[in-house]
Amino acid sequence: MLLADGRLPVGGHTQSSGLEPALLGGLAEGDIPGLVQTRLCTVVRVEAAVAVVTRHHVLAGLPLQPVQDAWAARTPSEVSRAASVAVGRGQRRLALRLWPGSAAATSLADLPTPCRPVAVGAMAAAAGLDAARTARLVAYDDVQTLCAAALKLCPLDPADATAWLLDAGAAVEEVVSAVAHLTEPRAVPAPAAPLLEQWQHHHPTHPRRLFSA
Repeated sequence: MLLADGRLPVGGHTQSSGLEPALLGGLAEGDIPGLVQTRLCTVVRVEAAVAVVTRHHVLAGLPLQPVQDAWAARTPSEVSRAASVAVGRGQRRLALRLWPGSAAATSLADLPTPCRPVAVGAMAAAAGLDAARTARLVAYDDVQTLCAAALKLCPLDPADATAWLLDAGAAVEEVVSAVAHLTEPRAVPAPAAPLLEQWQHHHPTHPRRLFSA
């Protein structure tokens, strides 16, 4: 789980898992648990699938560009893509340093600007995680990032944010079950989340923000 910890020096602390754009776009504090569930059904399912397929490609010696392309095709907002690549590049640097000479390092060397789920999937391969744990890592990271950001953005009792994280456990496992068996880029699901994308798209130009995404 430390691979998904915002304290790693790869920029994860700059992310709010879409919470700040949602709040600036009008989401009420009481609807944050609904946002968690919506992301798990849409954005997170795509990213978990991409990480799982990336892991498979690294272990099989297959190129990562088709996986990156599949992710990009399912992430229509260029703002969302740019935010993911910004963190993915940091994860790539970390992977090259931690596992030099590994299959993951070789794969990432040919992909200088990976999105975050591709970078995490490659790191999961290097770290010996299986497909289910890789998917769980991605899903857990999204929820815990959002909950941590909520404590900075809203007047919350920390116990409430922790409760949201615990309550998301069943939905996280649904994501794992849905994507852990995938091996092909074309099999990555493509659910739509147009309102989340709209909020994210307006976020970079907002004059009052703490997070990059």
